[in-house]
Amino acid sequence: QVQLVESGGGLVQAGGSLRLSCAASGRGFSINYMAWYRQTPGKQRELVARITSGGSTNYADSVKGRFTISRNGAKNTVYLQMNSLKPEDTAVYYCDILTTRGDYWGQGTQVTVSS
Repeated sequence: QVQLVESGGGLVQAGGSLRLSCAASGRGFSINYMAWYRQTPGKQRELVARITSGGSTNYADSVKGRFTISRNGAKNTVYLQMNSLKPEDTAVYYCDILTTRGDYWGQGTQVTVSS
C-alpha cells in the first residue's frame, strides 16, 4: 500500500504564492510519474502539471510560466510552486502518483485566491 500526504494549501491574495507538497510513503514501489490536478465544484478534475521519473514536465496552458512542478526522488515527494496566483486558480488540488503498485491520489488540499 502506498499512502500520500498533501500539505501547503490555504488562502492567499491574488498575485501571491503558495507551495504544495505531496509525500508518498510505503514499501516496494517505484514511481513512474507524479502530477497535480485541480477541481472546482461542477467541473471535471483537470491536469495542472506532471513530472516523469526522468524529469520531463508538462503544464496546463493556464498555468505555464506561473507554476513549477518539481520532485525529490529520495523523499518520494512532489512539489507545486504556484506564483502570480489568480482567483481562477481557486480549487481543490490533488496529487496523483503512478507507481509500480498502482495509481494513488492524495486527499486534496484547498487553495483559495482572493481578488
